[in-house]
Amino acid sequence: MSDVSALLVGESWHTVEYHTKGFDTFSSASYTEAIDHVQAALEADGVETTYQPCHVAAAEFPETAADLADYDVVVLSDIGYNTLAIPPATFAEGTRRADRLGLLESYVRAGGGLLMIGGYLSFQGIEGKANYAGTPVEEALPVTLQRHDDRVERPDGVVAETVDGDHPVTEAIDEEWPDFLGYNRFTVDDDATELARLDEDPLLAVGPHGEGRSAAFASDCAPHWGPTEFVEWEHYPTLWASLVRWLAGE
Repeated sequence: MSDVSALLVGESWHTVEYHTKGFDTFSSASYTEAIDHVQAALEADGVETTYQPCHVAAAEFPETAADLADYDVVVLSDIGYNTLAIPPATFAEGTRRADRLGLLESYVRAGGGLLMIGGYLSFQGIEGKANYAGTPVEEALPVTLQRHDDRVERPDGVVAETVDGDHPVTEAIDEEWPDFLGYNRFTVDDDATELARLDEDPLLAVGPHGEGRSAAFASDCAPHWGPTEFVEWEHYPTLWASLVRWLAGE
């Protein structure tokens, strides 16, 4: 297979907890990255990956077409509009910087690949705070987003199924999918293809955008929406590797 490179962006968070024990209160903090399952799947297939956690992407996400062109595919997962739309230099210093969302749309239109993976800060997300509706990123994706909180929480598990087994991304998935514990709801554009669904809602959609390709995966690549059964699923590595390679034009 030809060499493919992917920029993985997001899937990180800081947590601050307050503990109250009678009269006394203290705090603790932790930092988590959850990209390891997807990154391992891609690298095992020979895809070269570069990872930018949310706080790194805030300042270092590519700001030129030439820098974006270093990658065949950009993957956004659980990173909201604000992090990409408001560079730290703009917020803190009032400095003009590049329109990174517009650059991303132009990158796909010129032949790049874009994948958004679901989560609390993907698509519209919790309380609508991911806020990609109406942006150049929505224009590049093969789906139309809701204009409000788009989460569907399914702690009981929701059944996933392939609806197009002839597509290169899904042709190797010959088993039932694991259930998911939630997802972002969107609708598939007329010129796009729905490959898998959750009940009556899309799970995975792909489509063209100019000379490039894009994909939307409604649920998560890791817990909590993506349960242990999903990340340990036999076809988990195949799914992500096939999807990224298809987005890269293979």
